[in-house]
Amino acid sequence: MSDVKIKTPVSSPRIGESAPRPDGIPKVNGSFAFSSDLWHKNMLWGGTLRSPFPSARITRLDITEALLIDGVQAVLTHEDVPGQNLYGLEHADQPVMAEEIIRYEGEPVAIVAADHPETVRRALNAIQVEYEAMKPLTDPELAEETDFIHPDGNLIRRINLRHGDQEVQGEIQVEGIYEVGMQDQAFLGLESGLAVPGDDGGVELYISTQWLHADRSQVASCLGLEEERVRITLAGVGGAFGAREDLSLHVHLCMLAMRTNRPVKMIYSREESFHGHVHRHPAKMWYRHHADSKGNLLRVEAKLLLDGGAYASSSGAVIANATCFAAGPYRIPSADIEGVVVRTNNPPCGAMRGFGAVQTCVGHEAQMDKLANALNMDPVEIRIKNALKPGDKLLTGQTISGTAPVAEVIQTCAEHTSTYQESSDPMSLPGGAGRTADPEHISRGEAIAVGFKNLMFSEGFDDFSSALCQLENGVATITCACAEVGQGFVTLAQQITREILGVEEVVLAPAATETVGSAGSTSASRQTWMSGGAVQKACEEVRVKLLEKLAVEHGVDIESLVLVDGQVTSLNEEFTISLEEATSESLEARVEYRHAPTFPLDENGQGDAHVSFAFSAHKAVVDVDPELGLVKVVELITSQDVGRLLNPLQAVGQLEGGAAQGLGLAVMEEVLVTEGNIRNASFTDYLIPTALDMPPVEIAAIIEQPEPGAPFGAKGIGEPPAISSTAAVVAAIREATDLELPRVPVRFTDIVSVEED
Repeated sequence: MSDVKIKTPVSSPRIGESAPRPDGIPKVNGSFAFSSDLWHKNMLWGGTLRSPFPSARITRLDITEALLIDGVQAVLTHEDVPGQNLYGLEHADQPVMAEEIIRYEGEPVAIVAADHPETVRRALNAIQVEYEAMKPLTDPELAEETDFIHPDGNLIRRINLRHGDQEVQGEIQVEGIYEVGMQDQAFLGLESGLAVPGDDGGVELYISTQWLHADRSQVASCLGLEEERVRITLAGVGGAFGAREDLSLHVHLCMLAMRTNRPVKMIYSREESFHGHVHRHPAKMWYRHHADSKGNLLRVEAKLLLDGGAYASSSGAVIANATCFAAGPYRIPSADIEGVVVRTNNPPCGAMRGFGAVQTCVGHEAQMDKLANALNMDPVEIRIKNALKPGDKLLTGQTISGTAPVAEVIQTCAEHTSTYQESSDPMSLPGGAGRTADPEHISRGEAIAVGFKNLMFSEGFDDFSSALCQLENGVATITCACAEVGQGFVTLAQQITREILGVEEVVLAPAATETVGSAGSTSASRQTWMSGGAVQKACEEVRVKLLEKLAVEHGVDIESLVLVDGQVTSLNEEFTISLEEATSESLEARVEYRHAPTFPLDENGQGDAHVSFAFSAHKAVVDVDPELGLVKVVELITSQDVGRLLNPLQAVGQLEGGAAQGLGLAVMEEVLVTEGNIRNASFTDYLIPTALDMPPVEIAAIIEQPEPGAPFGAKGIGEPPAISSTAAVVAAIREATDLELPRVPVRFTDIVSVEED
């Protein structure tokens, strides 16, 4: 990490300093309260009965025997949903509980509340359901040719993006078909929550989520209540990565609490979690790249097909991202990109870190390597030659008005000197503890990849965040509904407040729907900009109110007053007063913060649809034993564009964590689905990288070019590390094996050499 200087975190950090997480020590010593730790006296337990079929018709549903079990307090079906039996993140298309038709394995059929988890299990087993199994639609390529599996049809969204002269042809052309498997967010904290009936006929919901106010709106609709009577408070979140944007147990919990008039708690098992939340979209992508003999990109053609599973979730926005960023961070004068996402009877898919750009990065970076090979050019050279820069146009016709240090992230990453040291330890070989790899058979590969995506919500979405700042007796209290899911808002809000108000003590009020307006979702790498911007604006308004008040009281020019280190001082040396004394009466400001407007894509996929962009590059070094199909990633090097670095320590954590998820997708992570059924719904069979799988992550450079219009010039940094890391690892395996490897994750059968008799 030669370019990142991490000093010991300071006790009262401001912008640009490493800040310790206030929840860090409690999480390490086990005292932090996650949503699974919630408890209430007189509490019941809840559970959900799910369909074992991916496509079926319910012909009989009988809850009689379950209700007769001692300790069972409620058994509910779709007939008991008080309001609308449909919900959805972008539009309501998913049932709270199935009425007649089952569209995916794991679809909720009934819910139970009882006095003990074992009683819940017995009651769920006692519910009698008869199904008429139907042939599932599992091939997304057939979705538009077959009968509808949903009243809204099988097509979720199609985008035809056409940019520039459509007649352009390149002297050099390369084609490829690439596939990316279904990845799970694999957060460690399972879905869990607690619902408490309210005295007003409403409900209090304590839940781990990414977007409190969107949850409130959907839950209220399903419960048939005014939004004000659904009060949601953020419970401790054990990871998210996109999967907590969609409702899971929220409505079920509230229904059971309101029916029994008692608090109800639910916790999913790991298997149920795999069935109960969305995953990353599997993708199939065809590409054709055109270039001239000097390596200048002339045109990109692509057809992208994403499998959205049974319900829409955020698929419409995911395919928009995949289409907009399909060709990578390069200058491309002509493009014809078709992006399609469809419904199938496979598990529902939605948001996951990288949001469409992960899949397409695998495709466009493989194509860039093919072009380099066809032109006999260095892969780094061709990327830098075509790298986007400020003032260039994207495929959507939008001009990059902010920073775009694409060449810088590529160059610094490529030139970084490796610190990897060879070892005789068998654990350093492919295969690890098995000691199955022969060092003489190992081939080493090294490759680079670069990716990018948008920050914040796009296409005209009314994207805003709200914040309240209160300053009293020298203590600042910040209230914001931003969901802290590990991204670090709990440190950022304090840093911003100290920077602007000069205070030492900053209190963060609980994130809840009752006390403040929406902060939007903790996704799209948006909370640093959006909720950080809201906190900044609220603090600035309080600062102005304070200085105006003191200027009047002391008869001085407001321009002569400065606020530093807990004191307000007149530059004319007329007075100095402590913040504690100056704010004996509370000052406050409540604000909404919005970014610059965006606009929907038109019929040709053109328009100023996005706000800003972040860029990253990874270089991967891998060892491969081609005889056994074993891979060991021995080093990852990265450079990333951050706008301005606000918390160096936290930035390193984001870059390392994103690289781990990218590596996982490259070589081991995949939700295996056969005929609509998940085959590996456990951490025994769904593999994620452990400490032994992760190589050193070297940060070659954090590129600081402050972004115009962004709070303190900072960009969100959470998603880019998961985008280019996958493509880099797969490219390095290609380099080591000289194989096509068009599918991610790479399987050992894709690598292993089989000699014919």
